[in-house]
Amino acid sequence: MEKKLTAKEIRESFKEFFRQKGHKIVPSAPMVIKDDPTLMFTNAGMNQFKDIILGNAAPKSRRVADSQKCLRVSGKHNDLEEVGMDTYHHTMFEMLGNWSFGDYFKQEAIDWAWEYLVDVLGLDPDRLYATVFEGSAEEGLTRDDEAAGYWEKHLPADHIINGNKHDNFWEMGDTGPCGPCSEIHIDLRSDAERAAKPGRELVNHDHPQVIEIWNLVFMQYNRKADGSLEPLPAKVIDTGMGFERLCMALQGKTSNYDTDVFTPLISAIARLSGLEYGKDVKVDIAMRVIADHVRTIAFSIADSQLPGNAKAGYVIRRILRRAVRYAYTFLGQKQAFMYKLIDTLIESMGEAYPEIKSQRELIMKVIKEEEDAFLRTLDNGIRLLDGAMAAAKADGRTEISGKEAFTLYDTYGFPLDLTELILKENGMTLDHKEFDAEMQAQKERARNAAATEATDWVTVGDGEPEFVGYDHTSVETGILRYRKVKQKKGEYYQIVLARTPFYAEMGGQTGDRGTLTDADGRVTEIYDTKRENGMAVHLAKTLPADPAAVFTAAIDTDARQATSCNHTATHLLHYALRAVLGKHVEQRGSYVSPDVLRFDFSHFQKVTPEEIKQVEHMANEMVRRAIGRDEHRNLPIAEAQAMGAMALFGEKYGDEVRVIRYGDSVELCGGTHVDNTGNIGMIRIVSESSIAAGIRRIEAITGRAVEDAMDSLTSTLAQLAGMLGNAPDVVAAMRRSIAENADLKKQVEDYFNERAQAMTKVVLEKADMVGSGIRLAAFSGPMMPEMVKSVAFGVRASSPRETAFVAATVDGAGKPLLTVMLTDDLTSRGLNASQIVREAAKAIKGGGGGQPGFAQAGGKDAEGLSVAFESMTSAFK
Repeated sequence: MEKKLTAKEIRESFKEFFRQKGHKIVPSAPMVIKDDPTLMFTNAGMNQFKDIILGNAAPKSRRVADSQKCLRVSGKHNDLEEVGMDTYHHTMFEMLGNWSFGDYFKQEAIDWAWEYLVDVLGLDPDRLYATVFEGSAEEGLTRDDEAAGYWEKHLPADHIINGNKHDNFWEMGDTGPCGPCSEIHIDLRSDAERAAKPGRELVNHDHPQVIEIWNLVFMQYNRKADGSLEPLPAKVIDTGMGFERLCMALQGKTSNYDTDVFTPLISAIARLSGLEYGKDVKVDIAMRVIADHVRTIAFSIADSQLPGNAKAGYVIRRILRRAVRYAYTFLGQKQAFMYKLIDTLIESMGEAYPEIKSQRELIMKVIKEEEDAFLRTLDNGIRLLDGAMAAAKADGRTEISGKEAFTLYDTYGFPLDLTELILKENGMTLDHKEFDAEMQAQKERARNAAATEATDWVTVGDGEPEFVGYDHTSVETGILRYRKVKQKKGEYYQIVLARTPFYAEMGGQTGDRGTLTDADGRVTEIYDTKRENGMAVHLAKTLPADPAAVFTAAIDTDARQATSCNHTATHLLHYALRAVLGKHVEQRGSYVSPDVLRFDFSHFQKVTPEEIKQVEHMANEMVRRAIGRDEHRNLPIAEAQAMGAMALFGEKYGDEVRVIRYGDSVELCGGTHVDNTGNIGMIRIVSESSIAAGIRRIEAITGRAVEDAMDSLTSTLAQLAGMLGNAPDVVAAMRRSIAENADLKKQVEDYFNERAQAMTKVVLEKADMVGSGIRLAAFSGPMMPEMVKSVAFGVRASSPRETAFVAATVDGAGKPLLTVMLTDDLTSRGLNASQIVREAAKAIKGGGGGQPGFAQAGGKDAEGLSVAFESMTSAFK
């Protein structure tokens, strides 16, 4: 029997084939995207090349290929609900791809795709189909006869199928590069099934065995904001092949989950759960969901995205909770178990993606903590749902409201389908129409808050933008292009400059602000600088009067200097943390602005005050040594790592990098830094906390902010000293004051207790026998609320049977208060203090309540106290 290729062998064969075709094989970009406001996750192989495709950067190689880890769970590429239900949808998947940036085009892309699939891998050509764009009359686009002609060399006419705009015209977004595409589909059905019905009739009809495996995109147009198309100056080939589907075809399987991409995970799930795959549909779905989702979660954490409550973090948490819920409901897993699958995942994929091996401990710890937390949520949700069902049944209903179900879903994270399952088991339903309305209202709120509309870029000058901000704070420049952006909160302009000293937000460092000034002295304020598709975009509320003018672009140097101080401080703190806590410490994120710095790092326990002090002292020692910056630009990454530079996890590095060195602190970094550590002045750590399992955060300040903090602390100490009679030793004086206060408090408490006992004795001596043998102790007049309560319980303690206490009092501010206390035997007879006090409170225009044995009520009208008092006492006569 012919040996089937393993997943590892298939992945490597693809890379080797395109290496032989002159392509540079590049590593996968992180699955979590940073510094691109338009995307949270890499959802296609082309994402890392967007700036090249858009013309914002020149390609370093015109032919490129790779295997890219991708995630599709949001926007138009949302496969989440299909995952596990069928055999071929996934959240995280690998995309094999090859690209040409202005080099080869349709003929080579089609010929090489055929050569690889048929001649190298040996797929049956009779099972392959190709689709070509059929054209669009409304856009004036004709059929892609060029691509069809190349396919005719390889396929018979009935295996070349016209496809509509939805399937065969690829677009990057509402605007930007686009073009026709040609999909390759494979028919994996049995010979008998193929004979009964041609595969061409099932292409793009969601048949699980007639599936797309490779999409060849021919980018030749640019979509403008008005919807029109214009030819691209440089044509691009962008192909993407589903790795998991290719493995299914080559390994003779009918499900992606039956390939060795997933079988090790599914076997581990079966072993841990004690259940068998292939025996029960619901169990099988659950195992497929978990096998898929654990890959997504592990790779996301390895790429620096922790589960959270916002944006990308929320997406990852949602995926994780979906997996936990399937394990809970269908595999009977009431305790965390998914984290135990990580070693199996590493064994399968750690060679191709070493980041999951190096981040093993963190991945396992985060997943386990999230599992434990959501299992507690499930328990709480079930209790809340039980309460909603009980209330509905008490009202004679068999349906809970959609609003209740939505609150469970939205506020408590309780899955809708689990709500429906529990309701069904109890013979109940929910109001779907109301639930859908609540969900739609939430989506509308989110859509309105995030709605953005941009015009086409207006081109003013030629060339590529150049950042000169490492060396200059002010330069003469011109505008290359600009456009207007409309949002719900207002309008602004995005401006791209030919040369710019403005640092665009990246790597946790906020963007520069400053001004553009023309020759006539007219100033345009730049309030922020963002990085979008590889270029610096300057944000301004207004557009310069003459966009074609020559400008002086100048940054706010004070803000830049403060930011640089904070950024360099993160490097020094990183070095000190590793020296004090251990080499396991690695940066997990940072935020650097002019005002503050945050630094997140891996560590599995709280940093002690003594350790914080050591870290701070070591960092400040480096500040006092006034170490000069040793900077290396465009350094080959191998040389940088040989210098000891640390690559941060989750970051994408090119062949050449920038290295920043201060003594023994050596890091890869693209941010701005001080010339000399002495410029920082001082570093002060202001807080340390946990932000996730195994991730700690320190916040710190530097320079002038430390000076301000010290001034504030000195002022506070001076005020305290003044309050303590300007004592030379403030601490000793404070201790004496606290001791004296404690002694006085004890004296007050003793006096209060004596007074309460005396009052209790008085009211008991004046008590009358009323009604059927009830001893009524009553008081009306001024008394503090604390005293009233003490007297009430003093009466109960002295007379445990057949005694009632009522009081109508006013405090020092004239606020009325009603109090009723009953002994237990009286409440057993049906008397209720809460009812009595609520009725009496009407007289003082107030309300209150409490327990049957003790209740109080306040009010607004003290003049009604006598009536209220009569009301309470008459309840016992």
